[in-house]
Amino acid sequence: MSRYLKVLRLFWSAAIAAEMEYRINFLLATLSSVGNLVGSLFGLFLFYRTGYTFGGWSWEAALIVLGIFTLLQGFSATFLAPNLNRIVRHVQEGTLDFVLLKPIRSQFWLSIHTLSPWGMPDIIFGSLIIGYAGSKLNLRINDYLLSIIPLFFGLIILYSLWFMLGATSIWFVKIYNVTEVLRGLLEAGRYPMVAYPTAYRFFFTFVVPVAFLTTIPAEAMLRRGEISWVLSAAGLAVGLFAFSTYFWRFALRFYTSASS
Repeated sequence: MSRYLKVLRLFWSAAIAAEMEYRINFLLATLSSVGNLVGSLFGLFLFYRTGYTFGGWSWEAALIVLGIFTLLQGFSATFLAPNLNRIVRHVQEGTLDFVLLKPIRSQFWLSIHTLSPWGMPDIIFGSLIIGYAGSKLNLRINDYLLSIIPLFFGLIILYSLWFMLGATSIWFVKIYNVTEVLRGLLEAGRYPMVAYPTAYRFFFTFVVPVAFLTTIPAEAMLRRGEISWVLSAAGLAVGLFAFSTYFWRFALRFYTSASS
């Protein structure tokens, strides 16, 4: 474990040093995050300006969902996109063999090799939205802590889905459109699941588990959630992570057999 932590520290310190050579990118990323946030707030405001609520979700409660969604956007931009999108490039350029020859697990290397600090504005803005809405709802520190566990499971679910899509590049090299489809589906997490018709709620819960990414952690923070949903999130996270590992091993067997 200490060996992996040392490797992680070296990877991320080198990545941050390289990214900081282009500091203007941080300003551009911040402006982009502000624009996306304003658009999200405006879209939510259009529903609530006439007093309409999403199935008992007040304006402040809906803001918590939006804040968690913004946090996940920042997490994806910081950790997932810079790493997992490179899997496609390694397959295209034939450099995946060099990754497989390294004395470290290939899934670990491909998942954490670099990071992009330009996703940090979304993480900061998401935290500010949650803090503002929580202050209006008189939430306490214990309420925030309750959402950490389901939010952690949501991060694992998001990583597993993204990694499996990246692994499909072993068979289908050009999968950028597929990742964009996933991004589009995850946009549904901006709003509470009750905002959608029944058929859509079923789809975003049991087919593409968007509900476990934003709505379930928000309900836990608001003390509305049921323990069964948290347990379901835990089971789904563990199952998807295990399946993503198995799927990667299966993809590597195909890759090595095809290469030989």
